Amino acid sequence: MTQTPLGKVSIDELPEGLRPAWETLNGLTGDATFVEVFAQAPELLKFVMGDFYQEIFFGGRVENKYKQLVRLRLSLSHGCRTCNLQNVPGSLEAGVTREQIDHLEDYENGPFSEKEKAVLGFADQMALTNLDGVMDQQLYDRLHSHFSDAEICELGTVMAVIGGMAKLSFVMNLVEKEDSCPFARAV
Repeated sequence: MTQTPLGKVSIDELPEGLRPAWETLNGLTGDATFVEVFAQAPELLKFVMGDFYQEIFFGGRVENKYKQLVRLRLSLSHGCRTCNLQNVPGSLEAGVTREQIDHLEDYENGPFSEKEKAVLGFADQMALTNLDGVMDQQLYDRLHSHFSDAEICELGTVMAVIGGMAKLSFVMNLVEKEDSCPFARAV
């Protein structure tokens, strides 16, 4: 369980309409700290859960499978246990196979299409652990052979929000970290 210094709103005191978010997160991870903390500012939780996830992540121009794939790649590289508990089932539901998940570490040699390899390469550039990430001509060409510029912008924005929310969640101790998490402090 996470030990955030921020206050939490109990499930019984959640503002109208936030209970489903609590139930979903708690059901997937066993820890709804993120919802309990952000329920203090319901407009922010609405932005993350509604405006971002419902409108852009599950909607938008780019097929959800590719967004799920990059989200999982990022959460695995960031070492967010809470995220991984959600992202593995979400990826499977979107059409990513268990074999693909098992080969994410070496995706260039794994069971991925060229389109999937392109988005995973983009995810590697967007990872919080890659301080030198760059969209060079080779990556752009690889992506552009499968996606329009608007779709590339959407994928990048999705990863930017996910990466930023991951960093915020780590800083505010809202999520559990894996032992491999590069953001976990040595005790």
